[in-house]
Amino acid sequence: MPTWKSRGLRGSTLEDMINRTNERYAEAGLALIQKIPTPITPIKMDKESRHITLAYFDQKSTVDYIGAVQGIPVCFDAKECAVDTFSLQNIHDHQVDFMQKFEKQGGVAFFLIYYTNRDAFYYLPFEMLYYFWDRKLKGGRKSFRFDELNPEYFIPQKHGVLIPYLDMLQKDLDDRA
Repeated sequence: MPTWKSRGLRGSTLEDMINRTNERYAEAGLALIQKIPTPITPIKMDKESRHITLAYFDQKSTVDYIGAVQGIPVCFDAKECAVDTFSLQNIHDHQVDFMQKFEKQGGVAFFLIYYTNRDAFYYLPFEMLYYFWDRKLKGGRKSFRFDELNPEYFIPQKHGVLIPYLDMLQKDLDDRA
């Protein structure tokens, strides 16, 4: 069973920004998106601080977020990348499998990627991710480069919303039609 040791606040800034964005969308009646916690079983706890110091994952997590946007089921995962090459090792087979099945049920799956070195947010439609994934499975690159991304899916800044990904979701839906 894989074990978990705290790695500090890795990814928490992105997660906080997404959570705040989702709160704004909920307040406006635009979407209802929930963070899916990763189930863990604690093994050791610090008695003074009452923090978990060692635990193991109960099961594999699928995606970070799931919900509905104006009646459309959505699921997505959030990733940070500090360089211009995104390693597909950051995505797991069971996540791709879940997202593929989610889309077959009429939902929309995607990734939100924060390129920290560029301070840029990117909406990666599942179809685009699957292109890179399939390329890897066929013996190609095990990553994708920043310059391979469709520039139309970079998330522009918008007043009042930290990561306004709903505009890109609409573009994704329009591109599917």
